Parts: sequence; structure tokens; C-alpha cells
Amino acid sequence: MAILKIARMGHPVLLRRADPVEDPTAPEIRRLVADMAETMEDAQGLGLAAPQVHVPLRLFVWRGGAGNVIALINPEIEPVGEETEEAWEGCLSIPGLRGAVTRPARIRFRGLDIEGRPVEGEAAGLAARVIQHETDHLDGVLYPMRMNDLSRWGFVEELARAAAKPEKTP
Repeated sequence: MAILKIARMGHPVLLRRADPVEDPTAPEIRRLVADMAETMEDAQGLGLAAPQVHVPLRLFVWRGGAGNVIALINPEIEPVGEETEEAWEGCLSIPGLRGAVTRPARIRFRGLDIEGRPVEGEAAGLAARVIQHETDHLDGVLYPMRMNDLSRWGFVEELARAAAKPEKTP
């Protein structure tokens, strides 16, 4: 396994729609998934999409609820219901920054695992957010493109400093 170089915001690979994976069981896909999992762990991420490691294919890995790494190949997602949630997001391709992003609260997802078997389910909370964030990468969308209010985007240190200071009232 190997630690892969992570593409940063501004690199063209992050702005294009990724290509479908033709054979999820191919040895090179298995190797890519293993390297992406190791890269995600090393970078202390919750998810990592193939375009983020300069590979324009429709797959991502993410850390499941039990801490296990899950690969989803050729994913499709759809919202379940109308409810949305706003939460802070970061991205390994946009280091040091966080932004408040509104997304559907619940989603239904489907795709393939590395054995080529169908995978499907529903997700809410952090899992739904991570799956949506990583699927966005496969469509050439970075989280700032989803933000409604850029005043809620900033450097992690500055946001933490502002949150620690009590609000001054006139």
C-alpha cells in the first residue's frame, strides 16, 4: 500500500465529472481502494474520493460507523424527504478551512463494493453528510460551491478563536 498525493482545490481533476469504474473487481481498483484507505487514515479524513488522489473514477472510501473503511463504487444517491441540515464541513483537498453547508438530512445510496456486489442503504447524520460530500467530488463539486453564506467559511484556527470569544453586546 502507499500514501497517495492529495489534489488541492484549483487542480482540474477536482472540477470534472469522474468516469464510471468499468470493472470494480480489477486488481488495479482493489489496489487503488487500499491506497486510498491508507491515505485517508494518514490524513485523518472521514472520506476520500478517487479524484482527490488524481484518479478520475467514480469511487470513494469512507470511515463507517464502526471505524471500518468502506468503498463505494459508481455510487448514486437521492434525498429521502425534504428535511435539510446545516453543518460544518472540511475537505482534505481544501486544507485548513471549514464551511457551513446545508445538505439533505437523510439519503438513500446504492453502488457496488470491491467484489462487484450491489450495496444499498439509507444514511442520516454524519454518514449521510460524508457520502454526499464524497459523491459531490465525483461530480466535480467542492463543498464551497454548495455554501449559501460565505461569511460562514474560514480557517479552522480563526473559527475556533471566534467561537471561544464571548459575543460582545452593545
